[in-house]
Amino acid sequence: MASFRSALLVCAALTASVIAPAEAGPTSGDTLVSVANATLAKVSVPELIDPDGQPQLSQPDSVRPETPTDSQATDQSAQPAIDRSEDLASMVADLRSADTGSRELECLATGIYFEAKSEPLAGQLAVGQVIANRSSSGGRFPSTYCGVLFQHGQFSFVHGHSLPHVSHDNRQWQTAVAIAKIVDERLKDPVVGNALFFHARSVSPGWHLKRVASIGNHIFFR
Repeated sequence: MASFRSALLVCAALTASVIAPAEAGPTSGDTLVSVANATLAKVSVPELIDPDGQPQLSQPDSVRPETPTDSQATDQSAQPAIDRSEDLASMVADLRSADTGSRELECLATGIYFEAKSEPLAGQLAVGQVIANRSSSGGRFPSTYCGVLFQHGQFSFVHGHSLPHVSHDNRQWQTAVAIAKIVDERLKDPVVGNALFFHARSVSPGWHLKRVASIGNHIFFR
């Protein structure tokens, strides 16, 4: 009976040690702080959350605006926008320049300058259009402005295969450049139609050609 009672006491002791929860208490020297006096640690708030708790989109990398390349800037500055409805004088004022920008335009401007520099603008335009008409005549004449100019016996101011010198500071030259650009870009309707020839009023070559127009000091033929 005594041994049975001892066994019961041992079982009760073992059961108490299993069921009783462990208590987490301060170790020697620790001081408990009441909840009312406790201070919460500050937690840094991510920048992507605003004070109201709304997510914020991150800022995109700054995009550098596209700028024209040097060649584009040069092209844009070299050729201003032209209103085709402008009168011829206004158009010439917009396009007047010392530099033609290409060998072909230099040939065209040179032909206009030496054949019609003292003519009214319409007369200069007509001479330029004759040179252009020849270059697009389908084989009857050379297919370039320079080829038309250097064709043997066609223009008295041409000697050999070099263009005569012209001062680019000359205002008449700059006007011829403007006229050449107008002709080349077809900014004005032809004033002499499809004329391929012209001569000064002071001469009478006796051509058996169809007379197309008379402008300034020149008569134009087809």
